[in-house]
Amino acid sequence: MKRKSILSLVMMLTFSLFLAACSDKDAGTKSNDGKVDGEITVWVHPYTGDAKKEEEMWKEITANYNKEFPDVKVNIETIPWSNRDQKVLTALAANNGPDVFYAIPDQMPQYADVGMLLELDPYLDEADLEGFVDTALVSTTWKDKKYGLPVLQEAYTFFYNLDVVKAIGEDPTKLPTTWEEFEAWAAKAKEKDFYALSYAGGGSMNGTIYPWIWQAGGDVVTQDNEVKINSAESVKAFEIINKMYQNKYIPEDSITASNHNDLWFGGKIMAILGSGIDITMLKKENKFEFAIAEPLTNKEQLTYGTTGMFVVPSNSDNPDAAAEFVKAVTNAENQRIFNNVTQYIPTQEAAKDIFDSNENMSQLSQYTQFALPGVIHPKGRAIMPFIQAEVQSMMAGEKTPQEAADAAAEKIEAELAKP
Repeated sequence: MKRKSILSLVMMLTFSLFLAACSDKDAGTKSNDGKVDGEITVWVHPYTGDAKKEEEMWKEITANYNKEFPDVKVNIETIPWSNRDQKVLTALAANNGPDVFYAIPDQMPQYADVGMLLELDPYLDEADLEGFVDTALVSTTWKDKKYGLPVLQEAYTFFYNLDVVKAIGEDPTKLPTTWEEFEAWAAKAKEKDFYALSYAGGGSMNGTIYPWIWQAGGDVVTQDNEVKINSAESVKAFEIINKMYQNKYIPEDSITASNHNDLWFGGKIMAILGSGIDITMLKKENKFEFAIAEPLTNKEQLTYGTTGMFVVPSNSDNPDAAAEFVKAVTNAENQRIFNNVTQYIPTQEAAKDIFDSNENMSQLSQYTQFALPGVIHPKGRAIMPFIQAEVQSMMAGEKTPQEAADAAAEKIEAELAKP
């Protein structure tokens, strides 16, 4: 059984239990006397390979929280990434889950849509939201209500092999900023027997077609269930990917490839869509000089970048203390601590100063303003295979871009129609 099917089954089986468990909770309002005390349990994940360093990180963050709320005992529990959906859902349904846990953009709307998350708006005022990157708050909002606050962000953009750039006779200080400029470079790269771009068609849509859809001014599906993947704007993304494949600007195995690391580090590809981890890998490999470009623009200047957030389940035993912890762990001071250790990009603009001495990460952190966290919808994860299959069919020459987009739209509509 596929992962998405397991998740759907667990959610259906546990939702009725969850409603019963939280029916007597007073979630979403502050306590009458305004006092925040008691105990909370926070579920986190291993964000690095250094458990000791992370333990010290959480001690420091918790100590900062306890400066304002000394009567709250905070229990930090680290759970593995594997099977986290099932672990969270079953624990909450049994009413013995955490009071705060870490979530990613495709989890939040699934949980919020069925009432499993505490709405944070009653706990927030304008000052609490000042300083956050606007795009980071997109993933925490479902149907105009905030269910989390973001602690980390990524931004994906094109990384260029400067040896290839020089070989095609272009200026490394003037990297492409538009689709048209990139296509012109791609043609020159092909003439010199280089691939212009890595396209991992067997990977996530977030790193393949979605950025092109957003740049074209298109969308996949809205929070109101309006399917837009076959709009005129979105079809432009299908067209440019099809053109790059047919013109051999991207590798022959791009239909199903999961990566092109050998070609990239072997100096055969001009550019990849990369993020912070790629900076680390490039410096480690030290094969060639590279440069990072700003996200491309067509109708819009947008790209992909996931957002990590902390949320509170609606059946928390201590929603007041939990909500205050979410606010504390995501403030600028604690984001500096968290992201110094994890090396993700802070979602608080002020906290980005942790990269002042790291030129590459400092540049990359500027681009989170353009980074969308994916399709924010309860079915966001479920519809990806449908889109992927249609893009692959198009690249294989079985469908036109419009036909592939229409077929994807039809499958998405069928999925949305399911209870």
